[in-house]
Amino acid sequence: MTAGARRRMGVEERREQLIAVALGLFSHRSPDDVSIDEIAEAAGISRPLVYHYFPGKQQLYEAALRRAADELTARFVEPHEGPLGARLLRVMERFFDFVDEHGPGFSALMRGGPAIGSSRTSALIDGVRQAAYTQILAHLDLDAQEPSPRLELVVRSWISLAETTALLWLDGRRVPRAELERQLVHDFAALAAVSAAYDARMAQVLRRMLADEPADGMFADLVGRLLELPQAA
Repeated sequence: MTAGARRRMGVEERREQLIAVALGLFSHRSPDDVSIDEIAEAAGISRPLVYHYFPGKQQLYEAALRRAADELTARFVEPHEGPLGARLLRVMERFFDFVDEHGPGFSALMRGGPAIGSSRTSALIDGVRQAAYTQILAHLDLDAQEPSPRLELVVRSWISLAETTALLWLDGRRVPRAELERQLVHDFAALAAVSAAYDARMAQVLRRMLADEPADGMFADLVGRLLELPQAA
């Protein structure tokens, strides 16, 4: 084999290569702006060969989104060790790592992109949200199948808030990323605290959240910031 000869790939290996190439391109530009010709060139193969492995751009796009969804889901996996606030901060740091690395791809995943209206794409997005929801409940030592209505509202609202915050941050990145990561952890505590004021079961959840928090932990940091609010002139 000469130095310039291309190594032949098996079917699955070539499909995986094309998915990786497409995801890389979609991570830096809107999928609408990426052509099959560009994907073929980046993969070092011909345009017809791309169609041999994927019927069209839509199918390749969905496969790339599926890969992105799997990777994003993995960012919410966190060992159940240490204070909850610190755990949530690490999750948010990994979440924003993904957002930072795959800006346009993240936007496409959350907003639907060219596959908008596709039931498969919607299912991918819902799967990421459900996985995040299940992970958060697990960190609260609760059965994912039996959360109280108020707890479900708190957790799902927080996940939606994290999505919206990330999408807005991508539009100009006008707020420091590290501040947003901490703010979202504080948002979770605030949502839980407000709900606890209305519901005894949520009050128990909040007490359990705060029980293992150190004096210099994330939730104590929120209380300190609130106490230091400047007085009106």
